[in-house]
Amino acid sequence: MRPMLPPDYHPSEDEEFMNPVQREYFRQKLLRWRAELQAESSATLQQLKEESLAEADISDRATLETDRYTELRTRDRERKLISKIDAALMRIEDGSYGYCEETAEPIGIRRLEARPIATLSLEAQERHERMERTHRDD
Repeated sequence: MRPMLPPDYHPSEDEEFMNPVQREYFRQKLLRWRAELQAESSATLQQLKEESLAEADISDRATLETDRYTELRTRDRERKLISKIDAALMRIEDGSYGYCEETAEPIGIRRLEARPIATLSLEAQERHERMERTHRDD
């Protein structure tokens, strides 16, 4: 049985970290985000089906093809994001949500509010990005 969320609930640093109410808050936030992405994807697919590439003007056709390409790239990024949302939902179910994959320390409420799919604490993420920059410069 999932806890009921008060309508105006927002997690705070004063509460026990990842208590049942916080987990439910983030679960609902992730589900809403996922539903929005899926709705946008469905709308895009419908729009692409309805559009015709049989434009008379070659520049109009080129513009339409460029727009389609950009839209499809956006949808591909969103598809990857949906898989990250699904992984976060699974972490909520197994109890590991909100904890850094590297250090097992709490990620922090503010970071999770900003990036609910975060898997690393801010410090671990910064270390990871520094390592990427260092290796990219090699």
